[in-house]
Amino acid sequence: MKYLIVGLGNKGEEYAETRHNIGFKVAEKIAQTLEAPFKSANFGWISEGKYKGRKVFVLKPDTYMNLSGNAVRFWMQKENIPLENVLVITDDLALPFGTLRLRKKGSDAGHNGLKNIQEVLQTQDYARLRFGISADFSEGKQV
Repeated sequence: MKYLIVGLGNKGEEYAETRHNIGFKVAEKIAQTLEAPFKSANFGWISEGKYKGRKVFVLKPDTYMNLSGNAVRFWMQKENIPLENVLVITDDLALPFGTLRLRKKGSDAGHNGLKNIQEVLQTQDYARLRFGISADFSEGKQV
């Protein structure tokens, strides 16, 4: 059994410590817990570890958030990971800061990273964990 956990974020110092990059931060913590360092690879940085005897890949796409679908599809195909074993971790402006929402499937809710993943995979049927970052920003200033 193989699993793919994808933390959405944007590369670059200007995004590094922003709430918009919470997906990267969570992915980094998961990889640290698995004692599996990231290495540069196709479409981003990949970590490969084991949890309870199962192989877990943790991905931080370097495609910018709005083009994450290509990275997700590449690693699913490369490692033969079924859709039901994929989890995407992202920020959510509509949720209060610190609120978590885990869903088995659903809409993109206006999130461009999720929208691109759904376009590339041609489905909404993948798990996503949303971290509330709040909308306490002037328009366009969430990063």
